[in-house]
Amino acid sequence: MRLPETKAFLFDLDGTLIDTAPDIHAAANDALSAFGHDPVDLALTRRFVGRGGRMLLERVVKAQGASDVPKERIDAMYQRFLVAYEAGVARLSKPYDGVVETLTRLRTNHMPLAVITNKLEGLSEKLLRALHMRDFFEFLIGFDSLPEKKPHPLPILHVCERMGVRLAEALFVGDSATDVAAARAAGCRIVCVNYGYSGDIAPEALGADRLISNFRELL
Repeated sequence: MRLPETKAFLFDLDGTLIDTAPDIHAAANDALSAFGHDPVDLALTRRFVGRGGRMLLERVVKAQGASDVPKERIDAMYQRFLVAYEAGVARLSKPYDGVVETLTRLRTNHMPLAVITNKLEGLSEKLLRALHMRDFFEFLIGFDSLPEKKPHPLPILHVCERMGVRLAEALFVGDSATDVAAARAAGCRIVCVNYGYSGDIAPEALGADRLISNFRELL
């Protein structure tokens, strides 16, 4: 059966378009140290990234053996994390190899592009602008943009409706089980990169329609 032509690309942000872990790592350690917790190493940060900063802090302190930290303390740590992260959101983060070249060619061909991320919309906007990437995308949907977030299909459904493309004509590009679940629930195809933040799941086990090692393979 011939697959429908791709008429829109939807992208995850962290671990797919941009390697953001170094700046997230710095902000997490700022928050952890401010509240008397041990710093986390970068490898563990990469493993835990992808479900939001608050969840990252929860997982880190639990991994350190502090399983009974009150919600209010985590909330306060998260607020500290957000301040630190916003201040250095693009200090070390950079797009992966082939990303800018691929996005440029897609836009040159008038392909509609969007970002759907579980990072806060304001932080996503600031990051993309700092890296001179915001103008590639018609739509940016963040953690707080809609009533539901990935893995719920609403962000994908919303963007496809706004773009005027059928779900079967959209291709989601991500790096995690959350992305795969959202795409499957929405009914669109998904490609996963093998270099991102897939957590404890091997990229090959995510269940994507295709796995790529460089963004240029989308062309």
